[in-house]
Amino acid sequence: MSGDGNTRATRSRMSRPRTVGDLLAAAFKGKPAEKCLKEGRIWLLWDGTVGAQIASQAQPVRFRDGTLTVAVFSAPWMQQLNFLKARIVEQLNRQLGECLIKEIYLKAGTPPPKVTATTTKPKEARPLTENEEAWVAKLSGTVSDPDLRGTLAGLLARHLSDNDPSDGHSAD
Repeated sequence: MSGDGNTRATRSRMSRPRTVGDLLAAAFKGKPAEKCLKEGRIWLLWDGTVGAQIASQAQPVRFRDGTLTVAVFSAPWMQQLNFLKARIVEQLNRQLGECLIKEIYLKAGTPPPKVTATTTKPKEARPLTENEEAWVAKLSGTVSDPDLRGTLAGLLARHLSDNDPSDGHSAD
């Protein structure tokens, strides 16, 4: 072994591999896509925050300007959730680590089906609108690495083309 022997001491050791979410958060820090990543965590945290019973009757369907829209299956559940809204907002914001959600708007309707790995035949993707293409270009254009920029643009375009623009997932 040659050298001064301090080479290993200067590099810190990673305790565990970083998650893709952590890597994306670091890559998008300070960029417009950072906000989208934070908002997307709401859907990941919902079931665990509200519990299985509520999650089976109510699911988030849209987030805009601090308001989380939640589709609720029945009138009795809507009434019950009206009493729990403030607590749910508090718990979600605590898990998000910031006050992202200002209020919850409850709407009657069937929560959309959850996407599972056993989805059989994917539906045909629709072409993106000009606004959606511009939105994808704007968000992905903030990434300096060309490979990551291309991957992000592809993911955003696929997400938009797989969803109906009227369901709150469009780039309007």
